[in-house]
Amino acid sequence: MCSLAEKDRPVVQLLLDAGTCPRCVLRFCRVGSQVLYRHPDKELMKELQDFLKKDQEKEDAVGLDAADPPCKRIRLGHREEGPADLNHNGALPQIPSVNDGNAAMDSPAGKVCNVCLGILQDFCEADFVKKVCQKVNSADYQFSSFVFSVSLPPQLSVRERAAWLGLKQEMRNLGLSLAKDDIVQLKEAYKWIIHPRLSEELGVPADGKSLFEVSVIFAHPETDEECHFLATACPDCFKPAKNKQSVFTRMAVIKALEKIKEEDFLKHFPCPPSSPKNLCDALEIQCNNGAVFVAGRYNKYSRNLPQTPWIIDGERKLESSVEELISEHLMAQFKADSFNFSSSGREDVDVRTLGNGRPFAMELVNPRRIHFTAEEMKRLQQAINSSSDKIQVRDLQLVTREAIGRMKEGEEEKTKTYSALIWTDKAIQREDIAFLDGIKELRLEQKTPLRVLHRRPLAVRCRLIHTMSSEYIDQHHFRLHLKTQAGTYIKEFVHGDFGRTKPNIGSLLNRTADILELDVESVDVDWPPPL
Repeated sequence: MCSLAEKDRPVVQLLLDAGTCPRCVLRFCRVGSQVLYRHPDKELMKELQDFLKKDQEKEDAVGLDAADPPCKRIRLGHREEGPADLNHNGALPQIPSVNDGNAAMDSPAGKVCNVCLGILQDFCEADFVKKVCQKVNSADYQFSSFVFSVSLPPQLSVRERAAWLGLKQEMRNLGLSLAKDDIVQLKEAYKWIIHPRLSEELGVPADGKSLFEVSVIFAHPETDEECHFLATACPDCFKPAKNKQSVFTRMAVIKALEKIKEEDFLKHFPCPPSSPKNLCDALEIQCNNGAVFVAGRYNKYSRNLPQTPWIIDGERKLESSVEELISEHLMAQFKADSFNFSSSGREDVDVRTLGNGRPFAMELVNPRRIHFTAEEMKRLQQAINSSSDKIQVRDLQLVTREAIGRMKEGEEEKTKTYSALIWTDKAIQREDIAFLDGIKELRLEQKTPLRVLHRRPLAVRCRLIHTMSSEYIDQHHFRLHLKTQAGTYIKEFVHGDFGRTKPNIGSLLNRTADILELDVESVDVDWPPPL
């Protein structure tokens, strides 16, 4: 049972006199009844006023019942030593009238709360809930549940501390002390109120694990500078960050409030805080769906197509890429904001990928549409394949974030099969290359190739050529089929890269060799599952 008891009477009266709204009064009295916070503001005010009028000898508590889970608390100060509620005779003290007891009874409706700045007042009402839901519905998202988040102005933490210190001082003046130093968090109380209202209006449940997030960002320009004195008192708490517009973040302010001495706070900030003229502003109402992941395998048939956009110094070198040919269709169908493309390795712009293709995955960020049947995915695959003769995709399917890890794990362990067309400067006969077929598990030492040294660190990598088989064409050309360890630089294995790859085809044949064409014939990663 969460209830207001006789010991709460001076707390209620002092807070109401200071201009605190009924719901913040309940927070400071540590009331954990979720249902109670959902009562209309005016009704709560009347209940608190009736509570103050009651004969304390006949009525030592007003029942405000609800079987709710334990509520989160926010610590505002150090606990008082000794009994909290008893006078020197061991009895509850008489509660003096504050301001003749009239201020609490005559609190004007519509006055902005001096603690929550109106968050637990106007922004709990039906009009604001409808405004949020209109924003959500107009954004045209698919969702079956939602999670609600709220961003509050950091100065609210300063005002909560000021209200508590002011209350503590007044209670001390009355010969009383505060029983506890923790109150119900503002965010939690707000969600208790807003969750069922949003759920009813949207027609779906609130779920803390939902991937669809509705968020509201509040600001209060009138009191923005109220945190600034903390930067002087606790400069170590406020350090510039690249991604933050202001150093006065909520966490920085909370850290400073934990550090600042009580007497220093009282010198710089009025306790209790005064009521502002204006309510908070709801700066933004945002919606965001959790990412959707699509996987498949792609074949690349062009020798003039990079895997990802080829841009050097801001200049595009080729008009398209594998990534763009696939993403164009996925972005349009999922109605996403952006995407992230990944694959099991990559091929050079002039290398084809044949066989069963290369595994890839695409993360679609903040998609409006998330539900696709197997038949719809099949039609999407067909649309990609009919749009270009440079690529084809297969096994297109929805996957989980965790499943993509299997692609990356396989990337380190996989083997790859290649076909290379090789030229030699000196004439060759079939018997000159036949010995290559018998070489197994050939160990290479490859220094980082010159062509990629600008983007990869200089290192010597040991790689294995598992098997090779040669196919004679003419005196200066033959085709070599190779099965290699992942990460082997095939072009460098052929021409030697000025001796940076040892051994190489040139050194094995004792003549100059170069590669004319290269095809990836298989990427041996068993993912995603074939359809």
